[in-house]
Amino acid sequence: MKPARTSRRLEKPHSWHQLQKGQWVAQSIQARLDEWCPRLFGYHMLKLGGLSCELASCMCNIQHQVHLDTENVLRTVTADPYELPFLEKSFDVVLMTHLLDYCNDPHRLLREVDRVMIDDGYLIVTGYNPISLTGVSSLLPWNKHHLPWSGRMFTPNRIRDWLGLLNYQVIHTDCYAVFPHRIPLLGTWLENSIGERLQLFGSLYFIVARKRTYPLKPIKPHWHLKRRFYPLGVNYKVYGEDS
Repeated sequence: MKPARTSRRLEKPHSWHQLQKGQWVAQSIQARLDEWCPRLFGYHMLKLGGLSCELASCMCNIQHQVHLDTENVLRTVTADPYELPFLEKSFDVVLMTHLLDYCNDPHRLLREVDRVMIDDGYLIVTGYNPISLTGVSSLLPWNKHHLPWSGRMFTPNRIRDWLGLLNYQVIHTDCYAVFPHRIPLLGTWLENSIGERLQLFGSLYFIVARKRTYPLKPIKPHWHLKRRFYPLGVNYKVYGEDS
């Protein structure tokens, strides 16, 4: 297993146009995001990274949405994702689209996101699966230095383990795009026919997790059953019988 942290310089995409089949990937994520947006509630939503900024969330009930990136023209805040300029527990929902794939220190990034997330907040993470046709293509010499293969792909199980260490409960995982074929009709037919049985080898994953906070000391209920106390050493006499 490769280490999570690396000193290698990574090229980060700030728009879907920089990725091969980026528009198709964005549409697939958008379809799943539209299903989850009506279930998200709160006051503030953070879209982290240029790819997240280009995804629409008009169906979400959260009105105030912050777009954070360093180059994307749709950004509303320019800042480093490792040092978010927000107070602790500021956001109800955080969207991270393919951000961990091009991150030198994913643990640090997740800790920083956890800092600005409120209790019971939602975290949506997407990325590429290395155990897939897309992941195997990154081993080819002519793909190593080109997007999206130049990034660092992590398996969905490893992402879930990292979230579990931060007390996040993974409530939904979708691994899809087993056959990212150049011919849309053929790829769609293969995906619908046998894609469900090969989800482990899907090229893309979509994870929804919720932050859970447990107190160090269990909280006891205020109510309790009333106990009946009987005096000891008292002989009860039954009327109608001889003592």
